[in-house]
Amino acid sequence: MEPRVAELKQKIEGTLCPFGFEVYPFQVAWYNELLPPAFHLPFPGPTLAFVVLSKPAMFDRALKPFLKSCHLQTLRDPVDQCVSYHLKSVTEKFPELHIEVIADYEVHPNRRPKILAQTAAHVAGAAYYYQRQDVDADPWGTQHIAGVCIHPRFGGWFAIRGVMLLPGIEVPNLLPRKPPDCVPTRAARITLLEGFNFHWRDWTYRDAVTPEERYSEEQKIYFSTPPAQRLALLGLAQPSGHPSTTSEHPVSLLTKPQDSRRARSWLSPSVSPPASPGP
Repeated sequence: MEPRVAELKQKIEGTLCPFGFEVYPFQVAWYNELLPPAFHLPFPGPTLAFVVLSKPAMFDRALKPFLKSCHLQTLRDPVDQCVSYHLKSVTEKFPELHIEVIADYEVHPNRRPKILAQTAAHVAGAAYYYQRQDVDADPWGTQHIAGVCIHPRFGGWFAIRGVMLLPGIEVPNLLPRKPPDCVPTRAARITLLEGFNFHWRDWTYRDAVTPEERYSEEQKIYFSTPPAQRLALLGLAQPSGHPSTTSEHPVSLLTKPQDSRRARSWLSPSVSPPASPGP
């Protein structure tokens, strides 16, 4: 890794990692080349960016303390607020870097996602984005099959929280890092994608690899609760007419553009099946 990238990564990690986050660098070009122009990040190709993930530890290290703080706004999703608070803390701590943050749930006025988080995680080498195209002679016919990222150490027990872009900092010599292919066989990939698309409520797809750590039972209860009911679960009032807008697990919000098959395969938001159990 380039010394400058390593230095910046260390700075960001010093602020985020104690709270259960991970960060991985990538070039904007690596992301843009997989997607049609409508989804490109509007920065020069060599621009440095970092994808931010949350580990199971984030729930105890970041969310719980945040809920006890005075920063929570009860009309918004608590996890989104917590993540936003910590990402903002990086921009405030290092104002000279002029960091631009895009959260995984942000959309343009036309509802197109501002970032395809799973694509970003894949190109950064953080987690392998398994898709239908990764299964030879797949068995699903005309069914829609959403893809899912698997972390080499946490399996599916993690979430992609957003991207931090550093406009003006270009790293043309940064070498790509391939994500570990931790579900290498056709049979295991079929099991993973079917579990994610059809049986996500039982959590088993997340064990596609044996994880170092899983969500706690408390955490599973929280993320199994529909987003609009999570404030009530926490004992926080939410006036009617103000439902939470985030659903942490996938629903395809996109109509696939008529571009190449390769480009279309990367068009998936950060999350896929409808009412998901969590991030």
